[in-house]
Amino acid sequence: MKDHKHIEEACCTLDKKVNSTASQEDEHDHSFGINQYLLIGFSFIMLMSGLYIEHIVKATFFTETVKLVWYVLAYVPVAYPVIIEALESIKKGNVFNEFFLMTIATVGAFIISEYPEGVAVMLFYAVGELFQSIAVKKAKMNIQTLLDVRPNIASVYKGRKYIDVDPETVKIGDRIQVKVGEKIPLDGKLLSNRASLNTAAITGESKPNTVFENEKVLAGSINLSGVIEVETEKLFNDSSVAKILDLVQNATAKKAKTELLIRKLAKIYTPIVTYLAIIITFVPYFFVDDYVFYDWFYRALIFLVISCPCALVISIPLGYFGGLGAASKNGILFKGAAYMDTLTNVNTFVMDKTGTVTKGVFSITSIVIKNGMKEVEFMEYVLAVESKSTHPIAKAIMQYDVTLNLPEIKNVAEISGKGLKGEINGKDVLAGNKKLLIRFNIKVPVEVDDIVESIVLVAINNEFAGYIIIADELKKGAAQTILEIKKLGIDTIIMLSGDKDSITQKIAKELKIDEARGDLLPEDKLNEVLKLKNDSSRIVSFIGDGINDAPVLAASDIGIAMGTMGSDVAIETADIIFQTDEPSKFITAHRISNSTQRVIWQNIGLALVVKVLVLVLGALGMATMWQAVFSDVGVSFLAILNAIRLQRMEWK
Repeated sequence: MKDHKHIEEACCTLDKKVNSTASQEDEHDHSFGINQYLLIGFSFIMLMSGLYIEHIVKATFFTETVKLVWYVLAYVPVAYPVIIEALESIKKGNVFNEFFLMTIATVGAFIISEYPEGVAVMLFYAVGELFQSIAVKKAKMNIQTLLDVRPNIASVYKGRKYIDVDPETVKIGDRIQVKVGEKIPLDGKLLSNRASLNTAAITGESKPNTVFENEKVLAGSINLSGVIEVETEKLFNDSSVAKILDLVQNATAKKAKTELLIRKLAKIYTPIVTYLAIIITFVPYFFVDDYVFYDWFYRALIFLVISCPCALVISIPLGYFGGLGAASKNGILFKGAAYMDTLTNVNTFVMDKTGTVTKGVFSITSIVIKNGMKEVEFMEYVLAVESKSTHPIAKAIMQYDVTLNLPEIKNVAEISGKGLKGEINGKDVLAGNKKLLIRFNIKVPVEVDDIVESIVLVAINNEFAGYIIIADELKKGAAQTILEIKKLGIDTIIMLSGDKDSITQKIAKELKIDEARGDLLPEDKLNEVLKLKNDSSRIVSFIGDGINDAPVLAASDIGIAMGTMGSDVAIETADIIFQTDEPSKFITAHRISNSTQRVIWQNIGLALVVKVLVLVLGALGMATMWQAVFSDVGVSFLAILNAIRLQRMEWK
């Protein structure tokens, strides 16, 4: 099938979304990959062997010229990406950043013949970048590629037969055929008498939808029973699924990128140390009697070498790396470290219903018997009737007990849109909705009218016998999860669902959720979230799983997809993915993010304190460049240990 314009655009946009993680984490990545390991290894070997030859062997051939060439060879592989980034930043008018600072500092080290120090500073920075690169790649490894959720074939009636064609070539008014298990390729109206459709991916409706002749059907819906015919009413690119993907594209484009914290610090830190180096060079001229330019220039260069923010640059990705690792161990995938920051500020939690807090699978939740029968006998009658139906609700009932020996049923008849009628042991048995029983003049209890779930009413021998309630069950621990979310300080919890409003309100009441809205189309959900985001004080998180949730996941400040049952579009669009279908993972993700934030600030604080101390000593001529390098090593080692704590902690 040839590429589709809308799919390409959506894929492109979503790919940018995923790749923005990498740009946020590593905007200056020029050589990451297997080559980076080789380059870092080469520089390390050259540096250590150079130090060994110079200070241990003290070889005579290691002259100043040889040393310069030797250490330049060690310097270039790790310095090249930084120097290129510094030059590109200068072209864009962004002079004062860590790339500029490290470039002039390490070049300065070579000017004053402190070659090993210059190499060591840049090598150490490259190792830090490697940690950062690993963190991003680890997150991206588990992200699934966006799949084309729309059908790639349409069976169109032409020349007195059905032929398979590209859906893009189908015109409005064409007649198409959809077999069992296939997706409806275009929006249209049903030509067949009726159809049972799974519309969960489009509308979020948990219950299979029964559609009758001349009623509308949506592209992407799955035909559950019988071969059906549809007359198309929209072109392929105007279908419901295409519309959803367009919503994803537009919503994603509105999501602002989060700037890495190190960039903000560098904008303040870098100009300060640069100007201080200039002051150290020239200001003493006015206060020192025996001022020698070269001596103070030498001291200023040492100051610049000391001022390289290596420990700062490394401490931040190391903290995030620890947090990302801890999250991964707990089945939580963050697509970028920036999303951990945002998650800690969430104050409005919005969720889908089907597949998020409910299982998304029909099952019997209640059997009520009114005629004194035992449950097994009652269910034998019901199962015997329902065994003749292919309706999804009948299939759910048939899961009751597959080992039962069902009685023989005769004269089975299906009453369209109402249910089934049959004869068992000489007794007439009815199983269906209220309309079916009213048709045969059987009185139905008033209590039935208050039941919002799907219900099968049963009459045996012209008397009301009972009913079976079929519903989508709550996930285990869903209520406790809502309670724990409230304990996090998130006071606004809202449920948005494409399912019936009556069912949505019932589930919300069970979970003690104050706000809930049902009967929502994908664009309705999106509009609800956009209304919330109009309040700038709100940081909105949305958790969902279906295709219909993708636009809302993209528009929210933090989009969370349920990984196992979640659709590919939802998973691709989300910022965070739970690799299991447990909504309680939100609690774990929030706790890990909070702890990661604390570790980051601890590492930054330690790095700044040590850096300022060594800078002062360097300005006073009391610190050498090697002392500065080793202070960075020490700080970074402590940052590593601090970050490792995150992965060793228990989060459940």
